Amino acid sequence: MPSEFVWAVWLLPLAAFAIISPLIRPFPGKAEPAGYVSITAIGLSLGLSCWLLASVWQAPDHQILLNGFNWLNISGGPVFNFGLLVDTLSAVMLVVVSSVSLMVQIYSRAYMHSDPSYMRYFAFISLFTASMLGLVMSSNLLLTFIFWELVGLSSYLLIGFWFHRPAAAAAAKKAFLVTRIGDVGFLIGLLLLYSNAGTLDIISLHGLAVSGAIAGSILTLSALGLFLGAMGKSGQFPLHIWLPDAMEGPTPVSALIHAATMVAAGVFLVARMYPLFEAAPHALTVVGIIGASTAVFAATMGLVMKDIKRVLAYSTISQLGLMFLGLATGGIWVGIFYLFNHAFFKALLFLGAGSVNHATGTFDLREMGGLRKKIPWTFACFVLAAVSLAGVWPLAGFFSKEEVLASAFDKQPVLFGLAIATTFMTAFYIFRVVFLVFGGQYRGSHGPHESSKTMLVPMALLAIPAVASGWLNANGGFERFLQGGETHGFWQGITGVLAHPLTWVSLLAAGSGIFIAYSMYIKVWVSPNRIKWIFRSLYAIFTRKYGMDELYENLIAGNLLYRGLFQALQWLDKVVIDGAADGIAFVTTGAGRMIRRIQTGQLQLYGIISILGVVIIVLVALVRG
Repeated sequence: MPSEFVWAVWLLPLAAFAIISPLIRPFPGKAEPAGYVSITAIGLSLGLSCWLLASVWQAPDHQILLNGFNWLNISGGPVFNFGLLVDTLSAVMLVVVSSVSLMVQIYSRAYMHSDPSYMRYFAFISLFTASMLGLVMSSNLLLTFIFWELVGLSSYLLIGFWFHRPAAAAAAKKAFLVTRIGDVGFLIGLLLLYSNAGTLDIISLHGLAVSGAIAGSILTLSALGLFLGAMGKSGQFPLHIWLPDAMEGPTPVSALIHAATMVAAGVFLVARMYPLFEAAPHALTVVGIIGASTAVFAATMGLVMKDIKRVLAYSTISQLGLMFLGLATGGIWVGIFYLFNHAFFKALLFLGAGSVNHATGTFDLREMGGLRKKIPWTFACFVLAAVSLAGVWPLAGFFSKEEVLASAFDKQPVLFGLAIATTFMTAFYIFRVVFLVFGGQYRGSHGPHESSKTMLVPMALLAIPAVASGWLNANGGFERFLQGGETHGFWQGITGVLAHPLTWVSLLAAGSGIFIAYSMYIKVWVSPNRIKWIFRSLYAIFTRKYGMDELYENLIAGNLLYRGLFQALQWLDKVVIDGAADGIAFVTTGAGRMIRRIQTGQLQLYGIISILGVVIIVLVALVRG
């Protein structure tokens, strides 16, 4: 494959951003072409990504490495290369990012059509996509970190897209600041690796980690630093608090963030540097524990949220936890297989939520209901995605979740128990949403109507992989592509999994969750209000999000950050700035007084001073020889 085409994968959306951005102010009323430019660019990127996916499999060692050029050359020191690395891992990620972004952008043409900042929206979303594609293709960790920060900047711009709304502006700042905490860990891990390995080249670091050339303690600390960065981007406890508030951005942005870009970056980083984590087993154990704990923790809050997008947000945090558990117990392919399937059905769920909002004018579940017949196409797509998320056979989500559960059962039985609990809660909360939105009687005041074809077609296209993407590993093909291994019969993989007792444990958990949601919200055999009253203490904890927002905003942000920053700035103002000004005034006044004493008007004194000056000059000259 020509190298120019490889570079074009991420440069095309960047070019779209560069083309659209200068036109935002001069042509605010002619925004429609901006959407076409952005969609064309990402469409071409998707085509090239699919070509790359096939080319990588045929390439030596299943990777394409383009050294590019030296972009940072420190005299007598390190040289950093701007190069691209495309292997099986990055090829899969390129297809995920570009395909979901294309569907989101097509959908956005209708969803954002009447927004006065339509052109700015497509400029930012092009930058967002280009940043994520660049991150996926980076050949060294320094370049990865730069694209990592660009992803963070782009998300800040898109979450705060409606910055005139106080909630959106606050959510953008919250996302930017909380993820910076994780980024400090990433930077520390990066510096530790460079100081001990002398390189940030990803392939070289893999080799050094496997060979044992880097001390075990350094590897552990470096891996934990990188994982802290991943926790921030992927919303893992305790750095998860920004992700639900990110729902203040446009709904298509939520779909892109939660499915294929920002939150996927953390999982990708751990997968990309997996040889380091394998060589640091304690760090890998931490990844599994944090992942499983976050999965359960976030799922409990998804049970009680009243906003459809916030339910999906906590669902994303929970499912990302399962991805990290899969990486920790099953290897690269298990975690990435889950990410791959999750991207399609989660994007579809968010776009479905946007379609419901388009029909009802609200995201509040209490003002919906009875929409099954009013928006049938949205209903069909949303239910398919919900069944896949719940992990019901034979949809895509079932197969990837089974791999996570099986690997956790083999390696960490306690974490397997947490994953089963998560499976039950996931099925309950997503079907709670389905039944509240589409079942019963309509409770809103807005006249509901189906969305336009521009919104429905991307949803229908996403429904295909939401149902079938899990079948890609029915014969072991996905595992073989990413990690090597043997393949087997397709139908054996589809139906043979039902012969394992573990499968039925998972299906029982999912089925129980769906049945309980049905009995509460459709048949009302058990009143939801009665359940709330019985478990009112737990309900209060879940609805208050365990008090995490108050902890961060009042204690950490309010007292430690803001008050500490205020006191530091106050000290700087009084001691340093005022002190410097007072010092200059004191020196100037003192010098003036001295000069005033000399300026007496007596010629005799001036003559003596001149003679003394000449004598001093002569003495200095004599001393110096």
